[in-house]
Amino acid sequence: MVDISNPEKPVRLAAITDTNNFQGRHTAGFSNDARKTLWTDEWGGGTGPMCQAGSIMELGGNTIVTASPDNKKLTQHAYFKLPAAQTAQENCVSHNGGLIPVPGRDLYVQGWYQGGVDVMDFTDADHPFEIAYFDRGPIDAPGDTTNASNRARYTIGGSWGAYYWNGYVYSSELDRGFDIYELTPSDQLSANELAAAKLVTLKEYNPQSQPKLVWPAAFPVVRSYLDQLVRNDGLASDKTSVIAKSLDAAEKQKGAARAASLSKLARQVDADANGAKDSARVKTMAMEIRRLAALK
Repeated sequence: MVDISNPEKPVRLAAITDTNNFQGRHTAGFSNDARKTLWTDEWGGGTGPMCQAGSIMELGGNTIVTASPDNKKLTQHAYFKLPAAQTAQENCVSHNGGLIPVPGRDLYVQGWYQGGVDVMDFTDADHPFEIAYFDRGPIDAPGDTTNASNRARYTIGGSWGAYYWNGYVYSSELDRGFDIYELTPSDQLSANELAAAKLVTLKEYNPQSQPKLVWPAAFPVVRSYLDQLVRNDGLASDKTSVIAKSLDAAEKQKGAARAASLSKLARQVDADANGAKDSARVKTMAMEIRRLAALK
């Protein structure tokens, strides 16, 4: 970690070394609040089959590192690797990617060479997990595949990088061309969260500079936080049901009537935060409701 506030005199603040046999961190991405970083390990330059059932987590995977703003300290947390084992014929390590703009969550889409395209949730630095994937399977080896030795032949390929851009995921596949994907709702990713992500539209995007994502005041943004509270049991179900009904009613209103209903709801949600399992998320939802109420 380097302080570059004075570009002529950069100061090293902290450093961290992974002691678990990693080969070399290749790419890093920030969470949107910049409190977490995701580091990838391109073991063997992306040519090795490091996603087999017997492969250790530390080689060719991701790790999460947090940065403390107060004491300038770096702390390493969990590792992540594809949960579906790949074959010995598939080069597979973590590689290039970027954030998916779902409010309230840290979601990262990336290419894993022949492991395919994967979406990881690293909101909890100690428990990252997969929420979506697309895997083409092994590349057909050249030559006569009726022969066992040819079928086992190793071919380099797969997704070099995958990036979310204005509603879609774009992947450059080394051997089989260019892929465009669209995320679909699941038990881990709601229709409201996807709608909120699509509200973030960029005119240009460089994952190496990683712009800060900002959402407009909108009902899908509020409902994204509500869906997360329901999914994670962060607020009692009787309260989330009342909030959902109030949002539906307010959306049908216009002008001053809508603003009054939303302001009342924000006060109610503020009170709900007391004693809630995920009070921070409840308070953020109340803030988003107020932003919505302030729309002209």
